[in-house]
Amino acid sequence: MKRIAGIFFLPFIMSGFAPRAKHGVNRVAGKVLQSQSRFNWSHLVPAELKDRYLGLQTKSKGRDNPHFTLEGHKFLIFGGSIHYFRVPRAYWRDRLLKLKACGFNTLTTYVPWNLHEPERGKFDFSGNLDLEAFIWMAAELGLWVILRPGPYICSEIDLGGLPSWLLQDPDLKLRTTNKGFVDAVDHYFDRLIPKVVPLQYHRGGPIIAVQVENEYGSYNKDKDYMPYVQQALLQRGIVELLLTSDNERDVLKGYIEGVLATINMKTFSSNAFSLLNKAQSKKPIMIMEFWVGWFDTWGNQHFVRDAKEVEHTVLEFVKAGISFNAYMFHGGTNFGFMNGATYFGKHRGVVTSYATPLPPLPDLVPKTVYPAVRPSLYLPLWDVLEYLNEPVKSNAPVNMENLPINHGSGQSYGFVLYETTICSGGHLYVHAQDMAQVFLNETVIGVLDDNTQDLDIPKFKGCQLLRILVENQGRVNYSWKIQEQQKGLTGFIGINSIPLKGFTIYSLEMKMNFFERLRSATWRPVPKSYLGPAFYLGTLMAGPSPKDTFLRLQGWNYGFVFINGHNLGRYWHIGPQESLYLPGAWLHPEDNEIILFEKMMSGLYIESMDKPYL
Repeated sequence: MKRIAGIFFLPFIMSGFAPRAKHGVNRVAGKVLQSQSRFNWSHLVPAELKDRYLGLQTKSKGRDNPHFTLEGHKFLIFGGSIHYFRVPRAYWRDRLLKLKACGFNTLTTYVPWNLHEPERGKFDFSGNLDLEAFIWMAAELGLWVILRPGPYICSEIDLGGLPSWLLQDPDLKLRTTNKGFVDAVDHYFDRLIPKVVPLQYHRGGPIIAVQVENEYGSYNKDKDYMPYVQQALLQRGIVELLLTSDNERDVLKGYIEGVLATINMKTFSSNAFSLLNKAQSKKPIMIMEFWVGWFDTWGNQHFVRDAKEVEHTVLEFVKAGISFNAYMFHGGTNFGFMNGATYFGKHRGVVTSYATPLPPLPDLVPKTVYPAVRPSLYLPLWDVLEYLNEPVKSNAPVNMENLPINHGSGQSYGFVLYETTICSGGHLYVHAQDMAQVFLNETVIGVLDDNTQDLDIPKFKGCQLLRILVENQGRVNYSWKIQEQQKGLTGFIGINSIPLKGFTIYSLEMKMNFFERLRSATWRPVPKSYLGPAFYLGTLMAGPSPKDTFLRLQGWNYGFVFINGHNLGRYWHIGPQESLYLPGAWLHPEDNEIILFEKMMSGLYIESMDKPYL
């Protein structure tokens, strides 16, 4: 779970605020002075503004520095990011109330295409993906909204929020005006934007601005692409202020003429705006992403940022009259398989917690410690195959995205198991993404990844079953590498340079209905130890009033935790994350089913704690 301490904002983010001085800064003992001329925002909240004509605008007149106005009144945007898709719906109100209590006046959120259209033409805006309910809740609590609908969002989410079925066609070029991509975006926007239009300021809603795509300056593959996305929004009824968002060094490559350019940064420096000023003049400065922390990846150190440094930077923004958006205010959790990945010479998945390690907020949702769980039953992966959907038969291996399942949309997340019969050992070469465990029958003989693609299979008698279990550890969410994110067996596979053929391919998406089928399986008593992939079943006793907790998997190796069918995300002994957030809203009173899918080696206990270990 991710959160930032907003309490340091309270001393100076108020309904009234001193405007910036033209020369120098009005300060006494390091504090910003409240002058007689103040911004009065007490009436600039969604419930109070009934007569709406002007919306959010930019102004530059006379001696005044460029500034935003809302319905004609000077306005500074104090934004904070919360992603509805990373927070259990039952906790939306709690997180939004905290944002409001910390003095923020604006909510920002991305919209993940891959979650809203998991299969081509099949849309989901229900439950935890009910975007409209989330935005109306923000309005009810007195928050304005800046919407960031993509289609690409980055957000350290799988493929930057683009659906994986786009990767089926090798000729389709992501984030360009390639016809295949534009057709898919148009179809998606035809469903998304009509939901957004009634939420706009001029229609009585809280949305005061909409972002065009995201950080395109760092991609910059097609000069016609950003104007296309702009027009796609306008043609479907978006009338509020449009803006772009880029890193400070890429703003000249990502902005659109006539659209407000904003930049992203970690710390304040006056020379950071030189390129922004070239892109546009006499416009207010908006920091669309002020990075108050950073995400972690598996196998790297835990990122920690000093809260004092964040506070100092915010003070500099405030003194200069700069609007900003804290990214993230509350980051939440990469539940399930939604995490993205980075690639800087090595593929690294983003950890389950989308965390910013700053001090906690007051009045947190209560946490508790439950009795440790010792799984009593297990099922080796090989016993589970009969409970999966019908396998795919293919002469050659098929990558995850091109499997003929899910109404032709392929498989987005999880694992794929490939089986074929071999009758001799030798040097095995496999091109797999991202991590592949190789088995001879049920015995593991090696692990492959993007840096290790071959191994020796020992001699054996007769014919044996070669099995390769491949995991999608998260598609890269940033850079041109997004074009190359097919998962599973994605290239040549052979022994002694002779291609292998005749595959049986099982899809392990681990959706809710899969666990419903597993309840009818004949589970075995857990042995003292077990090497290899297996499911472990236990019961978490939550008592009459379940609360949030954190699960720690000491002694276990690598896998996923499912509570009552909800995927809490990945655990991995290499760290840095050492615990998984378990929302109390997902627990039943008293007994709860807990299932671990452990890839490597069994552990003993699943511990519960009232604090996270990140």
